[in-house]
Amino acid sequence: MAKTPRNNNKPWTAADIKELKQLVKGNTPTGLTAYELERTKGAIYNKASELDLSLHPTNKSPYNRQKEK
Repeated sequence: MAKTPRNNNKPWTAADIKELKQLVKGNTPTGLTAYELERTKGAIYNKASELDLSLHPTNKSPYNRQKEK
């Protein structure tokens, strides 16, 4: 059985939400976002939905690996 994340069932803090927004803006994969925030993927999906954040990568490449012109 998988280990329960440290922040499981704990309320989201303003710092958690700020970090979530930064990770989403940086196209960080959902699994890595969950790991960084020590929450489940489901918690990340739910909070992103509440905040109207899209978890779909804007450029289909994680970590903003866009080629410079």
